[in-house]
Amino acid sequence: MAAHRSGPLKQQNKAHKGGRHRGRGSAQRDGKGRLALKSLSKKVRKELSRVDQRHRASQLRKQKKEAVLAEKRQLGSKDGPPHQVLVVPLHDRISLPEAFRLLQDRDTGTVHLNEWGRTHSFMLLCPGLKHRWFFTSARPGDLHTVLDLAKVADSILFLLDPLEGWDSTGDYCLSCLFAQGLPTYTLAVQGISGLPPKKQVDARKKLSKVVEKRFPDDKLLLLDTQQEAGMLLRQLANQKQRHLAFRDRRAYLFAHDADFVPNEENNLVGTLKISGYVRGQTLNVNSLLHIIGHGDFQMKQIDAPVDPFPLNPRVIKSQKDSGMAMEICATDAVTDMEEDLKVLMKADPDRQESLQTEVIPDPMEGEQTWPTEEELSEANDFLKESSKVVKKVPKGTSSYQAEWILDEDGESGGEDDEYDDVEHEDFMEEESQDESSEEEEEEECETMTIGESVRDDLYDEKVDEEAEEKMLEKYKQERLEEMFPDEVDTPRDVAARIRFQKYRGLKSFRTSPWDPKENLPQDYARIFQFQNFTNTRKRIFKEIKEKDVEGAEVGWYVTLHVSEVPVSVVEYFKRGAPLAAFSLLPHEQKMSVLNMVVSRHPGNTEPVKAKEELIFHCGFRRFRASPLFSQHTAGMHSLVATGHLLSVDPDRMVIKRVVLSGHPFKIFTKMAVVRYMFFSREDVLWFKPVELRTKWGRRGHIKEPLGTHGHMKCSFDGKLKSQDTVLMNLYKRVFPKWTYDPYVPEPVPWVKSEISAVPEMDMK
Repeated sequence: MAAHRSGPLKQQNKAHKGGRHRGRGSAQRDGKGRLALKSLSKKVRKELSRVDQRHRASQLRKQKKEAVLAEKRQLGSKDGPPHQVLVVPLHDRISLPEAFRLLQDRDTGTVHLNEWGRTHSFMLLCPGLKHRWFFTSARPGDLHTVLDLAKVADSILFLLDPLEGWDSTGDYCLSCLFAQGLPTYTLAVQGISGLPPKKQVDARKKLSKVVEKRFPDDKLLLLDTQQEAGMLLRQLANQKQRHLAFRDRRAYLFAHDADFVPNEENNLVGTLKISGYVRGQTLNVNSLLHIIGHGDFQMKQIDAPVDPFPLNPRVIKSQKDSGMAMEICATDAVTDMEEDLKVLMKADPDRQESLQTEVIPDPMEGEQTWPTEEELSEANDFLKESSKVVKKVPKGTSSYQAEWILDEDGESGGEDDEYDDVEHEDFMEEESQDESSEEEEEEECETMTIGESVRDDLYDEKVDEEAEEKMLEKYKQERLEEMFPDEVDTPRDVAARIRFQKYRGLKSFRTSPWDPKENLPQDYARIFQFQNFTNTRKRIFKEIKEKDVEGAEVGWYVTLHVSEVPVSVVEYFKRGAPLAAFSLLPHEQKMSVLNMVVSRHPGNTEPVKAKEELIFHCGFRRFRASPLFSQHTAGMHSLVATGHLLSVDPDRMVIKRVVLSGHPFKIFTKMAVVRYMFFSREDVLWFKPVELRTKWGRRGHIKEPLGTHGHMKCSFDGKLKSQDTVLMNLYKRVFPKWTYDPYVPEPVPWVKSEISAVPEMDMK
């Protein structure tokens, strides 16, 4: 019987290790004092029982609930700032004075009226509800006012039409507010009681369907009677507040009053005194202050006057005229402010934040890497010299005949054999046939220097320039129909090597290296660069939570002395525009490059040019960027795009691509003569190293120029089709212009123009 033999797939076990074996005691002695890896790297989690887990979850819920209640109690209370409500009518049929009349119920509390030009406002003090409100209003057409008031408002009250809800202007206003960030809001319908009783139910159902698109799961309140106005006030007081990140981390203030004291040297600049309630965080006098639409400033001191709108005011009542009672109350408040005014803090020059926004560049520090004109001319001369070839030819040989004489390695000027056969048919007709007589006897050799190809003259004789121009126009018309996004026409009057001298070719757009510090513009020496912006931001936010800041607490009524403010700011306030100020975090005043990711708003279909003037609302800031030339026309602003801030990094590169196109004129096996990409021989030689591609996926490169009209011989990895198009991709880095302007007091119309922008923009 044959013995069993194991096959090639038999399992091979690991050999046993011989030698001395360690016991458990010796292993414990050797590892004495050492800890397990998990104990060093991770915190030991305490395993809680189910009862303890439920108790812990209950405590967390209780803490969150108490925090929400404390926030509600502080807002609008005697110790907190007034509850600021922005009233926005979303339809032309909405009566704003009627809504204010219902909210100004003198039986509920005391009303203090105030009018600032376009903005109507009033303070409502309700001791019975232990709450005080500050109501402001803005029309949807006044976009700057709506957005600026929404930046500082605690709640927004949207007034809806009972039939349509909102019109086109109101819908546009909602789009802008949603893009900026909505605080707490309430929806109220005005005028539904004016409809017939049978149509009121249907109107509310239709309106609910319209509102669901913008505000899903939100309740509609009515505002037609005093009772409904009281319910609306209770709803505003008991609402949970929505938080906006840029407000929670900074101190901000809405100006209830402003005064200007000019400097002795210059009347156009002086000290601006802004009075209002501190909100958000504690306000320190050494921090910088940003006034929306006007820029960054330093504070000199903070005063603490008497609150002009206390929850329990001292009012001298009069039976004849209730308006007289309000006037006496306001007069007493002003008198008390003048008597009890005290200085809360003064700025310390050693601890005060600097207003420096730019780096002072050192001209001797940087190195200009872009070649000069002398270097470019030297390169052109070297290129011409290198194009000349020295050969040994028989004595008496013409320069044209010498072009076809093979070198020692068997090549004739670097041309492929396939193309040489075709060229022999075209150009060898004029060549002499006396070669047999010359080969019989030994010839004397001489050295001849051959310049650029002599065949160019013979090639140019067969070129019809008029036909070339007509064909070029036809191809231009075809290209207009295709509308390829990055494809550009090579100029005829300027050399391509000059027009595209800042562009470069890349083997791969994803993997090819590109130094971010290469060929930077001079303005980049003036900007600040963070070593790690993300870590710096986390550190500052952590300090805000853990550090106790000295200054004016939230809810205090203060007067800020802002130094070196132009007189235009107070004139802007006196015309009726709202004035709001935010304190700045460390480094927020410094200039850098902002990388923003934006998406086109669906309501805007008009073209926007790359360097056109645009106004940005970024958090609490409003600024202009990238303006070159503008034409002043009538009309309000249009919402172009919305997005978010990606990073603050000057090294992030924005690459612009242009595509040069050419048409295959003669096609061989893997060779082709391409025209209309360039129009001079020098341009072909300049762009010879750049790789070519076609719309049908072929890859290739330039072999040599033909003639002086820009024709070139190209080789590809396969045979071209006659309807294919040869393309050349060129890339260059683009930089944002130094056009940051924080002064945007009035709407500036923008000009309609064609889109010519890079896919992702970097902006200051």
